Amino acid sequence: MTQLENAKKRIVTVEMKQVAESEQMSVSLLLKDIAKGYTVITKSKGHSCKPLGIGRNLYIKINANIGTSNFCSNAQKELEKLNAAVKYGADTVMDLSTGGDIDAVRKLILKHAKVPVGTVPIYQAITQCPDAEKLSETDFLNSIENHIKDGVDFITVHCGIRKEHISLLKTRIMGVVSRGGSFLVKWMLTHNKENPLFTHYDEILSMAKEDDVVLSLGDGLRPGCLADATDKAQIAELKTLGELARRAYKKGVQVMIEGPGHVPLQQIEKNIKLQKKYCRGAPFYVLGPLVTDIAPGYDHIVGAIGGALAAYYGADFLCYLTPTEHLGLPDTEHVIDGVIASKIAAHAADIARGKPRARIADDDMSHARSNLDWDGMYKLAMNPEKAKLLREKDLHNTESVCSMCGDFCSAKINKETRKKY
Repeated sequence: MTQLENAKKRIVTVEMKQVAESEQMSVSLLLKDIAKGYTVITKSKGHSCKPLGIGRNLYIKINANIGTSNFCSNAQKELEKLNAAVKYGADTVMDLSTGGDIDAVRKLILKHAKVPVGTVPIYQAITQCPDAEKLSETDFLNSIENHIKDGVDFITVHCGIRKEHISLLKTRIMGVVSRGGSFLVKWMLTHNKENPLFTHYDEILSMAKEDDVVLSLGDGLRPGCLADATDKAQIAELKTLGELARRAYKKGVQVMIEGPGHVPLQQIEKNIKLQKKYCRGAPFYVLGPLVTDIAPGYDHIVGAIGGALAAYYGADFLCYLTPTEHLGLPDTEHVIDGVIASKIAAHAADIARGKPRARIADDDMSHARSNLDWDGMYKLAMNPEKAKLLREKDLHNTESVCSMCGDFCSAKINKETRKKY
């Protein structure tokens, strides 16, 4: 049985116990949230990794995207990115490979990843047959089955794009920015048929159920710019995703919902509320959101700003962005920057949401700073190596103070005068 089926029958699994312990919450509360579809446990039966809870009453989780392209397909580099992402705090990774030996890269990542791994199977179907006219419905299903059998823990499937939604795209500036979504629109127009992932949804549910793979229902019509945010196309797809989530729930398959995308600050809360309303509280997995369109090279910061707000308002899972978003394939340093930015957003939201463990490190950092305990500060930093490097490269820094304030350091003065008040 799947985690959802067990929860509905009030059967506590080993994975539930592990997640409850990690989250420092009662197993009974976790079981209730899984049973209602508010929480998922990402761990396929085919992958040896630590189970991860995503959803209601849990700490915010973050994902790091890695993977090859047809311009760069070095499997060892992707393994390096995987290790860096996990080291700096990614809770999951997604292999979005589109170049080289995609099967080999996926299997290598699954072999080494001790965190859940997600994929977008449609990417491989497209790369193997980029001609929409020649790609069959069976090709799409075969790619999904292959990824599930290899042991991935969750898969993005763009089942919510309907043929009837295409006419709603006419008013958009950016059209369809999802890779999978854009190809499915092209396929539907070429064949004059409904989205095969929607048509064969029951078959996809059966495949996912067999290995308890979480379906991440993809937002193929997510907005790619602020001007397209929260438009009719996006909401139409969201409503369809809600219907698909209910169908999955009845079949005992765990689901989460993917969300935008480019969204101005003032629309983020509305987007979260709409998702929770239409998708009956299913976990919400958001890309960013990006709150401005004019910061190429800094989109990891743009996404972290939107991600912090989204998580505070109820999103459960943040997909990172790197400095190379909209520009190119990230290298290992870009992956680290992206993970840290999203980790900051998730942590800030957890603090604001009153999660019990969230403030501990911050308060410990305050004590370390107050006492000018530099080693203590490094240990608590999200990226200790960078913090230490930035301090040590400044020749004017001393053991006690830094070059910003020097002898006028407020912490130093406080230490000297603390006993007097």
